[in-house]
Amino acid sequence: MEDKELRQTQQHADDLRANRKKISKEIGKLMGQGKKEEAEEIKQQMAEIAHELAALEEKEIKLRESVTEKMMQIPNIIDDSVPIGKDDSENVELEKFGEPVVPNFEIPYHTEIMERLSGIDLDAARRVAGNGFYYLMGDIARLHSAILNYARDFMIDKKGFTYVIPPYMIRSSVVDGVMSFAEMEGMMYKIEGEDLYLIGTSEHSMIGKFKDTILEEKDLPYTYTSYSPCFRKEKGAHGIEERGVYRIHQFEKQEMIVVCEPEDSYKWYDKMWSYTVELFRSMDIPVRTLECCSGDLADLKVRSLDVEAWSPRQKKYFEVGSCSNLGDAQARRLKIRVAGEDGKKYFAHTLNNTVVAPPRMLIAFLENNLNEDGTIRIPEALRPYMGGMEVIK
Repeated sequence: MEDKELRQTQQHADDLRANRKKISKEIGKLMGQGKKEEAEEIKQQMAEIAHELAALEEKEIKLRESVTEKMMQIPNIIDDSVPIGKDDSENVELEKFGEPVVPNFEIPYHTEIMERLSGIDLDAARRVAGNGFYYLMGDIARLHSAILNYARDFMIDKKGFTYVIPPYMIRSSVVDGVMSFAEMEGMMYKIEGEDLYLIGTSEHSMIGKFKDTILEEKDLPYTYTSYSPCFRKEKGAHGIEERGVYRIHQFEKQEMIVVCEPEDSYKWYDKMWSYTVELFRSMDIPVRTLECCSGDLADLKVRSLDVEAWSPRQKKYFEVGSCSNLGDAQARRLKIRVAGEDGKKYFAHTLNNTVVAPPRMLIAFLENNLNEDGTIRIPEALRPYMGGMEVIK
């Protein structure tokens, strides 16, 4: 109904503008003929039109905002291959990579492993910032940075992505373009008194980079890997984990995004999640992939897949990354278009995927590389980033 009313209001306003233009010409004609009195009478009509048009324009603005808000809540059309399910409990396992091993010794909780190595201080962080924050120290802090640096170089040197450090704050117009209202409410921190939000992932800044742009076909695809700290409220059923680093307010992440031709988006989707699997396997961490069912898809996603790492302590897998194809949903909202050779413009497709996100990834790393004596084995691929260190003692 509002959409119909908006169109009717627009049409009425356009009619008034056309009438105003016509009357303006009549006034000019009469003035040229020296008929000032007649011209003054017609000017009164112009004043009435101006008053009515101002009211219509105000109404049009309110109706457009309301219609846009409702349209933004309409979810994307999911791919036919997406399994139907009510929530993440009905996601479908696709494939396992690496043999999940449970050692013949007890594996402590991840913060206990870190504390034994003087690598974490949650109590001090709680005094300084509250729950959901941490101090990483010593070799554990170095390990955290080493994983990020290795992931960065992996994406640059082995996969040919361009490295980017993006803004860590974005405007509301970008937030509205990259995510649904439901996601924003539970995730984003608003900067008081300013039109700025702290990013929950660098995908937000990276896709926002293309806002209001017309891309050339010859320049596609854009393949970027970005580093950023990430900030999340973590509101909802899960909440914040008080004695761990799995669900927290602040973390760091290496991300990848692709902006491409619509016909290439599924090819890139398969490549992107495979890069994360390859990275984790290079650090001797068994992983599996899960196809997200319809009930676990955020509103803008066409298809999404979770990468989960094996936890020897829990004897199960847990999420360490997510790969998503958003089709043209973000491109439509942000007006990211491609200029075709035939002169026609069309919307690009956008994709994003987690390369690695410590400190959550540290849980999988520590558990899968823990020795019985409490030391941590450093896989060969990571040793150059740890000063040649083979174990953390």
